[in-house]
Amino acid sequence: MGSEISQVGDTMSVETIASFLVGVGPLVDVRAPAEYRQGHIPGAINLPLFSDAERAQVGIAYKQQGRQQAVQLGLELVGPRLGTLAGQLGLIAETSDQPLRLYCWRGGMRSASVGWLAGGLELPHHRLEGGYKAFRHWVLERFEQPWPLLLLGGRTGCGKTDILLQLEALGSAVIDLEGLAQHRGSSFGGLGLPEQPSSEHFENRLAVELHQLADRQPIWLEAESAQVGRCRIPAGLWSQMQRAPVVELQRPLEERVERLVVVYGDQGQEALREATSRIARRLGPQRTATALEAIERSDWAEACRQMLDYYDRCYDHELAKRQPDVLFSLPSDQLGDGPLATHLFNWESGECWGNS
Repeated sequence: MGSEISQVGDTMSVETIASFLVGVGPLVDVRAPAEYRQGHIPGAINLPLFSDAERAQVGIAYKQQGRQQAVQLGLELVGPRLGTLAGQLGLIAETSDQPLRLYCWRGGMRSASVGWLAGGLELPHHRLEGGYKAFRHWVLERFEQPWPLLLLGGRTGCGKTDILLQLEALGSAVIDLEGLAQHRGSSFGGLGLPEQPSSEHFENRLAVELHQLADRQPIWLEAESAQVGRCRIPAGLWSQMQRAPVVELQRPLEERVERLVVVYGDQGQEALREATSRIARRLGPQRTATALEAIERSDWAEACRQMLDYYDRCYDHELAKRQPDVLFSLPSDQLGDGPLATHLFNWESGECWGNS
């Protein structure tokens, strides 16, 4: 099939994996729920052949009794649910007129079994040979290849993410690391946001986005720390980010405070107290006490000022270690987000990368 991986030994065709990923048919992950939660191909629907407990049972049978007994147990577990699985598969297939795209861990019996069921229902389908394991190899390889990165830096509260999203709307190639990680990066960064993905799934999302921008330059990223909440930026990409040129966004302190109050002011005292306590040792006793007192009286602006003293020092320290130096700094107290993004877009197109 055109959307399968051809594999010889440990060799795989990256181009064929990429072809599978850009297909438009429903993407169906037939692994157990826990496997899916740990990480999956972005956009995949989970239709587990086995529950977590059943998968464990089959694994134990395989180790203790061999393949034949494990297969027999698997058939006994799945048999009573075949009608339900068939109905679910049919409903998924109805969402598109394109073939189903099926995968399991290694492209083995689980996806083959669901493929057999799809065939019995006369549902066109492709199987990803090599499965999710092959996809993970592909993901990790993305971070080792060179990328034309351009970073937007700036102290906390400068609105870097807002500017990047406006740049993307103008047509620039942008990857929103904080959006992919579902975290804004600081001790307060998870407030008001959904639970973060695992680091593995963050990598999956990031690799697919990089692949989609493979023919674009530059690719804008925010100048982040190595870890965005609990999601770690892969070492290969992080190393490239450390060497990438930076455009630094500058905003006055009070404007940054106003922006942070808008983002965090409605998160509630308890959540803000907990986030402050997590960095108490780094803030120091005096600033921690002042910040907590401000939170108690709902003085969000004063609490932000105490935090920014610490975060500004962290940012300046990281910026001083960068190679190469900052390309230029963009004072922005006289410009809104829209004009700033337009300015950067015009600079990128006409000067930075010679795309005029």
